[in-house]
Amino acid sequence: MKKYVSILKRTKLFAGIGNDDIISMLSCLGARPQTYKKGEYVLRQGEHLSDIIVLVEGNLHIQKDDYWGNRSILSRIDVGEMFGEAYIAPESSALLNDVVAVADSTVIFFDVKKIITACSSACRFHTMVVQNMFFAISEKNRKLVQKLGHMSKRSTREKLISFLSEEAKRNNSSVFIISFNRQQLADYLSVDRSAMSNELCKMRDEGLLEFDRNSFKLLLHGAV
Repeated sequence: MKKYVSILKRTKLFAGIGNDDIISMLSCLGARPQTYKKGEYVLRQGEHLSDIIVLVEGNLHIQKDDYWGNRSILSRIDVGEMFGEAYIAPESSALLNDVVAVADSTVIFFDVKKIITACSSACRFHTMVVQNMFFAISEKNRKLVQKLGHMSKRSTREKLISFLSEEAKRNNSSVFIISFNRQQLADYLSVDRSAMSNELCKMRDEGLLEFDRNSFKLLLHGAV
């Protein structure tokens, strides 16, 4: 568990807390590491959750398959990010989505009751963790609003422009690499992969962008 302390220190949940203090808090917060192979399910739709989970190795997708097997990627989870907080209230319903490892991954489960309840040892950073959890949830809500912004666009081109513009702003550069392959990007934007690929080629031919696999460069001289 100690090998993940340096990663936990960089997470929003443990922001401002030193390595030694994190180590002393792990048992207090009921920390339990778990490793998953690529393709394995971390959580499945229909399960009930009583933990907040932090990814410390690998990469995960929150996704949902409909009755006919069509997949939508709702979100990606990168190292250091927290998830599961939407289902931890006592009256919360079962999970609506699956969480799948898209690379060999390790997560740490934290008992939410131990996070929000003052521990008997009264560790001085416990209140800071609760505060950090609140801020992290607020940040995730902001990202959800961003995705809803992409999804509200009517056409495949408009969704691509919205997504790629946001990525350029996030990277502070017109040249950037996205973490999705073509199928994953289509699933994330809820569009047909072939139609999306055709639209990307049209945008390239019109001088809007250049791309090579998941590397993109946005250009100013094209006309949307």
